[in-house]
Amino acid sequence: MIARLVGVLAEKAPPHVLIDVNGVGYEVQVPMSTFYNLPDLGAKVTLLTQFIVREDAQQLFGFLTAEERASFRELVKISGIGARTALSLLSGLSTPELAQAVAAQDASRLVKVPGIGKKTAERLLLELKGKLAPALTTAGLSVATDAQSDILQALLALGYSDKEAQLALKQLPSDIGVSDGIKQALKSLAR
Repeated sequence: MIARLVGVLAEKAPPHVLIDVNGVGYEVQVPMSTFYNLPDLGAKVTLLTQFIVREDAQQLFGFLTAEERASFRELVKISGIGARTALSLLSGLSTPELAQAVAAQDASRLVKVPGIGKKTAERLLLELKGKLAPALTTAGLSVATDAQSDILQALLALGYSDKEAQLALKQLPSDIGVSDGIKQALKSLAR
């Protein structure tokens, strides 16, 4: 099994990259979260990989972090979720956002990812509960309180992107009420 590649980034064409490892080129599919954080062409890069062999294909998937790879592995274990859907999920949501959505059982965040419908999102939440890296849901990210979850939902309903809403939420005190939190978040977003 190929677990890691260290080489020179030879080509970038989303979602594929070509890594030159001592003269051997490995075509690797990466989520957009990894793609956006890759160095320039010609630079040295290290990718953690997952090698999947199917009846009709051999595919290599790459990730910059162990958390991304672990999330990918958990996603592809779920019946009906293939590697492409897992990549799509990791491209649409960062690993901490996915872990937070699962911890809060928030299907609305998963449905925003192209190719994920309501039923699939609900099944993902059920299957992933307690399986994503516990450190992601407890350390540094802390699972959203009911008030924080309500504030987040209000900001999303007002048309702010998930990234904008999360950024505004991080700036709020953890013990803030819903109405005050919404007001303060809107003020910070208005700047």
